[in-house]
Amino acid sequence: MKTLNLIAIAFLTVTIFSCKGEKKAGKEYDDKVNEKITEEKVEEKTEENKVKTLAISLAPKSESEVSGTVTFTEEDGVVTMVANINGLSEGEHAIHIHEKADCSSPDGKSTGGHWNPTMEPHGKWAAPEGYHKGDIGNFNTDADGKGSITFATNDWCIGCGDDKKDIVGKAIIVHQGVDDYTSQPSGAAGSRVSCGGIIQ
Repeated sequence: MKTLNLIAIAFLTVTIFSCKGEKKAGKEYDDKVNEKITEEKVEEKTEENKVKTLAISLAPKSESEVSGTVTFTEEDGVVTMVANINGLSEGEHAIHIHEKADCSSPDGKSTGGHWNPTMEPHGKWAAPEGYHKGDIGNFNTDADGKGSITFATNDWCIGCGDDKKDIVGKAIIVHQGVDDYTSQPSGAAGSRVSCGGIIQ
């Protein structure tokens, strides 16, 4: 009987230590899994918060001398465009995003029409009647022919692959005239005097 009790105690002791070992191993496994999930979340957040910058040059078109630079910066889901343009006549001029990054033609028409992935009518940005995703608008130039415009929106992205938001593969066009925000399909803004392909 005494032998049986000893065997029972020994068996219980082995079982208890075995369970403790399993619990410890299980906890270590859970900790590793949780650590991996946390790391993945941090990486995902870092990718989301990553600042993207894309700078392009504008080249003269339509026998003009209009040139400049445009910088796009994406941060926290918002793209900010800063354009600096030289060689224009004093006054107001239109600037748009067009559908193709092809500035090969002398008149800039190889870029196609305004970028309009949502098939809206042309209009002023955020107009309730509709507007193109490329309808940036007008800016002013001084007596020296220098002008600049800063524009920010969460309707664009840089290289995200979303056909309705991605500006990569499009072009910036500066026009000789003013966008009237009414005429279809382009605002009667006149000749395309400068062009830059938005290419990564």
